[in-house]
Amino acid sequence: MLDIKFIREHTAELKEAVKNKGIKLDLDELLEVDKERVALTREAELFNRSKNELSDRISKAKDETERKALIQEGRGLKEPDLKNLDGVKKRFDELMAKVPTIPSPDTPVGRDESGNKEIFRWGEPKEFDFEPKNHIELGKALDILDFDRGSKVGGFRGYYLKNDGVLLTIGLMMYALNKMVSRGFTPMIPPTLVKQFALFGSGYFKGLEYDPNIDEIYQVATSDKEATGEISKDKKFLVGTAEPSLLAYYAGEVLEGKNLPVKLCGYSQCYRSEIGSYSKDVKGLYRVHEFMKVEQVAIVEANIEEANKLQDEMTSISGEMHEELGLTYRRLQICTGDMSPGKYRAFDLEAWLPGMKRWAETGSASNFLDWQSRRLNIKYVDGPEERKYVYMLNNTALPSPRVLIAILENYQTKDGDIVVPEVLRGYLGKELIKKPR
Repeated sequence: MLDIKFIREHTAELKEAVKNKGIKLDLDELLEVDKERVALTREAELFNRSKNELSDRISKAKDETERKALIQEGRGLKEPDLKNLDGVKKRFDELMAKVPTIPSPDTPVGRDESGNKEIFRWGEPKEFDFEPKNHIELGKALDILDFDRGSKVGGFRGYYLKNDGVLLTIGLMMYALNKMVSRGFTPMIPPTLVKQFALFGSGYFKGLEYDPNIDEIYQVATSDKEATGEISKDKKFLVGTAEPSLLAYYAGEVLEGKNLPVKLCGYSQCYRSEIGSYSKDVKGLYRVHEFMKVEQVAIVEANIEEANKLQDEMTSISGEMHEELGLTYRRLQICTGDMSPGKYRAFDLEAWLPGMKRWAETGSASNFLDWQSRRLNIKYVDGPEERKYVYMLNNTALPSPRVLIAILENYQTKDGDIVVPEVLRGYLGKELIKKPR
């Protein structure tokens, strides 16, 4: 969400951002609706002010004649069309929810993911003296993954992690948490069942409200109860990442500027409906409905240079973990057409999967400036009395399924065993995951 004054003053740049990000939004319509909203609001304010003034004069009338004259004057006041005002305000809010952040000057302009640019690579795809298996074959043979019973119990894209697959995955999560804590991030296990405002505030709804046809979010159908015992009117949803919960932690609050930046990392189960990718990657762990992840979030002062610097630092921590895990990876700068509306600057990390013979996204780092904080109403005190909206950043530390795929496929032996990466051996108590013989 942007400030309407900023939108009025930067219409040309925003029209360019709308075009480059491929957003369906008529900015001229927004500006016209804004004018109508302002005019109707002023009309309503003028009516209320006049009505209050007349009420005051009536209460002070000297006699009944004067009182009746004032009442008659009040009947002549033109009441505003409040229904029309409500409709205009709703349309204004709907359009405002679609206004994007203007991308950073270094963001590549492109129509879709084909316009993303590789800006860094560590290592080269591993070569084997045998035909490498994919994680599905390896997982079944090692008895650490069960997709058949997973889909029987959990439905499409369901799976079970078993035996050393559990230890390897939990080891990954603990390794990531320990790394983030060592870098000054406060660890949290946040709610994964959240109210609607947290998901709208962080930008996980495409519009003003949840749309099950396009938003890859699960809504919980069962009603909840408040502390009073009354049925809650709040809709509840399952998060697709810890980001919305962490960002909403300070919703509606004013922070002390001296305490910024605030750096948080959250471990959570993640749920995604994958509604837009029904026919993609239907087998294996690559695209699943639930998984575990450690997420980084930072809340910083309204300074683009400092925000970019911290975003680069957060991305480098994820890169460092890929390197310590011995995984070949690359960093992509995301182009305009592959960015969500609120992002100012974004990067993805991708690890090489030799069994699947492809690059896999294993992390995404985004700088939203104040787009999210305006929705969540999070400010900080900057100076004696000045309050500003904070800037908000997020980045994947490590996700469980795709990094697990990368480890299985990169560390497989000719015999079908898996060499455990050195940094994870303490969590498993072994150097090798052996194929049952």
